[in-house]
Amino acid sequence: MNNASAGASSKARVGSSQPSETSFKRKRGVFQKDLQHMMYGFGDDPNPLPETVALVEDIVVEYVTDMVHKAQDIASKRGKLLTEDFLFLIRKDTPKLNRCTELLSMNEELKQARKAFDVDEEKLATVD
Repeated sequence: MNNASAGASSKARVGSSQPSETSFKRKRGVFQKDLQHMMYGFGDDPNPLPETVALVEDIVVEYVTDMVHKAQDIASKRGKLLTEDFLFLIRKDTPKLNRCTELLSMNEELKQARKAFDVDEEKLATVD
């Protein structure tokens, strides 16, 4: 019996908030087209190998899942998951933090613009 492999797998599960491999089923290939376009934008071939796209998808999904679990652990004290929990997790990675804050501020600006546009449409509809 190989105790090294048993010890490694039990260490991965202990203290982890991730579900086991058998309980976590996801559809593969959901992000395939988006990842192909992103990979091409970052200098890869226009048609990357399917194995490469699948590997990148697995890495991305694992990273996002890990970040969500860590954010849930942080938010468990409060009982509510907030955007600030994710910002807290990436606070030491300055480029990611700057990009996230930029995207969040742009999202707010877009919300305000849509809201102003909807109000203007309503005014025009009542005038007619």
